Amino acid sequence: MRETVIQAVKYGVVGASNTLITAIVIWVMMKGFDCPDVVSNITGYVAGVLNSFIWNKQWTFQSSAGWMGSALRFGAVFGICYLLQLGLLIYVLNPYLPIDPYYNQLLAMGFYTVINFVFNKFYTFKS
Repeated sequence: MRETVIQAVKYGVVGASNTLITAIVIWVMMKGFDCPDVVSNITGYVAGVLNSFIWNKQWTFQSSAGWMGSALRFGAVFGICYLLQLGLLIYVLNPYLPIDPYYNQLLAMGFYTVINFVFNKFYTFKS
């Protein structure tokens, strides 16, 4: 249990760094290189996902699983978790929770974070 709590805290630190890196890269692409929104967004998210994969593999979960297999599992887990949170947002939260839809987005993001941690701990980075 102690190990899982420590990993969850580390996962949160990595997540915060992902957000910062993504935002900085988007800003640099848009303001420094005058790139279009979509190009800037894609580039920023790629940087954030790469950061997440490397730090979670090496630091959060200290996984000895191979890089290629881990990367493929990481991508699959990202896609699955994203679709699950999107489904929760579209089919459950927005229709049945009569609050500002922005707050539903935040709830869905929290759901994504929890299930992504669980999938990464027990599947992606399992040694």
